[in-house]
Amino acid sequence: MAHKEPHPDRDLIQGDWTEKSLVEKLLEPVEKPPPRPWRLVAAVGAALTLAWLYAIFVTFVRGLGTWGINQPVAWGLDVVHFVWWIGIGHAGTLISAILVLMRQNWRDSLNRVTEAMTFFAILAAATFPLIHMGRPQHFYWVMPYPTHMALWPQYKSPLSWDVLAIMTYITISTLFLYLGLIPDLALLRERSRGWRRKFYGWLSLGWTGSALHWQRYRAVYVLLAGLATPVVISVHSVVSMDFAYALVPGWHVTIFPPFFAAGAIYSGFAMALTLVIPLRKWYRLEGVITERHLDWMAKITLASGLGVAYIYLLEIFVMWYSAEPHEWAQQLWRMTGPYAPYYWAMMLINVGLLQTLWFPRFRRNIAWLFIFSILANVGMWLERFVIVVISLSHDFVPGSFNLYFPTWVDWTLFLGTLGFFLLGLALFIRLFPPIAVAEMVHLFHKLRKH
Repeated sequence: MAHKEPHPDRDLIQGDWTEKSLVEKLLEPVEKPPPRPWRLVAAVGAALTLAWLYAIFVTFVRGLGTWGINQPVAWGLDVVHFVWWIGIGHAGTLISAILVLMRQNWRDSLNRVTEAMTFFAILAAATFPLIHMGRPQHFYWVMPYPTHMALWPQYKSPLSWDVLAIMTYITISTLFLYLGLIPDLALLRERSRGWRRKFYGWLSLGWTGSALHWQRYRAVYVLLAGLATPVVISVHSVVSMDFAYALVPGWHVTIFPPFFAAGAIYSGFAMALTLVIPLRKWYRLEGVITERHLDWMAKITLASGLGVAYIYLLEIFVMWYSAEPHEWAQQLWRMTGPYAPYYWAMMLINVGLLQTLWFPRFRRNIAWLFIFSILANVGMWLERFVIVVISLSHDFVPGSFNLYFPTWVDWTLFLGTLGFFLLGLALFIRLFPPIAVAEMVHLFHKLRKH
């Protein structure tokens, strides 16, 4: 009798499941009352969102003088947080696009929540250029639309590049998120009553689960994955050129596009771990988000983090080897100036603590993974602070050197976007399954055959 080889992904779903019990478990976040931690997250998120709206109101009424920006630090925490949020959104696109093309089954448990993370992170990021304009009521001027004065956007301006990058990113991410939701929306339509049935019925676009529907769904999903794959690299590369095209010491280097892309994947997977680990615990999803999933996420975090660490060291070498006095003075300012604690904290987290992920016992220690994921995003925030604020505070002319002190408005705008992000994810989980039910059922049957 021939021996049947076990499926290499057999441990992606653990436990004694039937199709019915698996579906019931995956729909619990939508169909059953939320756990107490969800209520706490939603309440904190709502409170911070209200504070955020108040800070935006103060900015609009009293102007940008309420921020800590000055000369020469004309880009303060606003741009720091814009780049930080854009980077966090990269994990969702990576899991949705590249891992689909590579036929990696372990993405099925993670793609939905990371795609939602991407969507709300991009919305949070988009608010910062908008309120930084000074006259946000004229935001549409950056769009290439025909006017009677024949005026067009200044395409040499980084602001125009950011607008195109955000529009491209939010379009592709929204399409991915919505397309993957359609089969699950049809399932919820059949299981719901009242307004929920109408709501899910409207969103499911008449999906019946026929062979024709599945054939077109798979074809469009793979096509969209192919179109979205360049977005993972290109969007943050475009954002990096906001800096690389300038002459400011510390910015004018050609390694910024791969530097920003690697940092985006690193921070995106770190934030994904920050969200997935509590979600797994609160909703008891250990059978479908297994330690193997977390181990793979930790390995990608390690790989992208090593790219970031390498460029940190390369940047120091380039500044020294170039023999450009302003560049080397900038590096010494980072290492020994008044902002040195921020620089060395960044190096400790993104270079030092990162090395723990080489060891399986750390990658399988869920408490350490959760702590490290938070520290990694703190480290990436510090990196953006080093690039934006520290570089601008020490340019060419000693007479223009100046320190930057953020105000309560700066910090409230940041904490408010965190609240908006958490509130958006909390509401999303209440309305839509955080794990793709149709994909998991398909994987369940595939594994059961072996």
